[in-house]
Amino acid sequence: MTLPILAIDFGTSNSAAAVLDGGKVRRLAIETGSDTVPTAVFFPADRGPMQIGVEAAEALISGEEGRYMRALKSVLGTALFHEQRLIGGRRRTLADIVTAFLKTVKSRAEAAAVCPFTSVVSGRPVHFHTADPARDARAEADLRGCYLAAGFSDVRFVFEPEAAALATHGLGRAGEIGLIYDIGGGTSDFSVFRVQAGRVRILASHGIRLGGTDFDHAVSMAHAMPHLGSTSTLRREMGEGVLPVPNHLYVDLSTWAKIPFLYTPETKAMVAEMVKLVVKPRLMRRLATVLKDELGHDLAFAVERGKISANRGEAGAHIGMERVEAGLWAPITRASLDASLARYRDGLRRAAGETLAMAGVSADQIGTVILVGGSSLMGLVAEEAQALCPKAAVQTSEAFTAVVDGLALATGQEFGTH
Repeated sequence: MTLPILAIDFGTSNSAAAVLDGGKVRRLAIETGSDTVPTAVFFPADRGPMQIGVEAAEALISGEEGRYMRALKSVLGTALFHEQRLIGGRRRTLADIVTAFLKTVKSRAEAAAVCPFTSVVSGRPVHFHTADPARDARAEADLRGCYLAAGFSDVRFVFEPEAAALATHGLGRAGEIGLIYDIGGGTSDFSVFRVQAGRVRILASHGIRLGGTDFDHAVSMAHAMPHLGSTSTLRREMGEGVLPVPNHLYVDLSTWAKIPFLYTPETKAMVAEMVKLVVKPRLMRRLATVLKDELGHDLAFAVERGKISANRGEAGAHIGMERVEAGLWAPITRASLDASLARYRDGLRRAAGETLAMAGVSADQIGTVILVGGSSLMGLVAEEAQALCPKAAVQTSEAFTAVVDGLALATGQEFGTH
């Protein structure tokens, strides 16, 4: 008997698994009560077993001592991925951690499907790294190595927007040309497709390294970090005048993948010295508190919640910073959100336009734009898609599961082999 092939959408923010069962997609419960699992891990300080997904977040929120990590996909293809660090009581690489995460997904999928899996079809962005073919190849090799180490013997990759086209092409009209906008946590990917004789034909695919974690970073830098002193100045130790506070600390604190590496004695000592020299010490003391109490991820979650609330246009949207200081919060509105993300509009429109050019079609030929990926829910994405393709109907699909559904469909045919 031939074993079924497992489909895994290993995402920057969320992951999912599915199989093709009797010609239909069946998502597998790898997280209790949900089709997706947060791509996050937690290593207890007491060297207890690694936790993933919701359990990892709950451990962090409850104040349990340990190391929380998220957005691991973003470091594929970089030297950081193979550097050994002391995590959870022993030295590990991020490759070890991704492997452990995938091994857990595999075992949970096997329990849900009641069968073993040795073959996997995995999604991957069109480009892990923009305009860097060598690093892009290293990133795929890194991910393939993790799948093999997790227990799979056969690994095939499919571009994520092409998988989404497989799953969502029915939203368009027969014969027309469609355009996928797949805006995930780490990348934005695009595919132009046409449906012919009931099959999806990909005309072109393209992508850039821009996603929801970049949106979170920009929102944090604009709204939260000024309350921690990012716009403050330091008195010179010798001579007159002032200097701006070093920006790199705030950049790292606003970047999901870099937060865990900030809590070093060297960084804390640097901030302690800045507290002595800063013109407004109260703000810098807040930064010292974040580092001392390891509140970086708590703050990042608060920024993410504020971003979502403002994007929905909710009254009173804010970024709660009460764990840093009682009563502290940063206001955020739809207008201030849009202002902080405005710089990304050109990149989205340019990348989508380049995809159309690669396909040899004009914007006016696009009948339907289909939005997938969690970050496609941001208002600017639909606005830019409609501005680029004014004659197209802009449709929102299953934001978090369209890719894994398409990957499951791809397991049943020779499609998009990369």
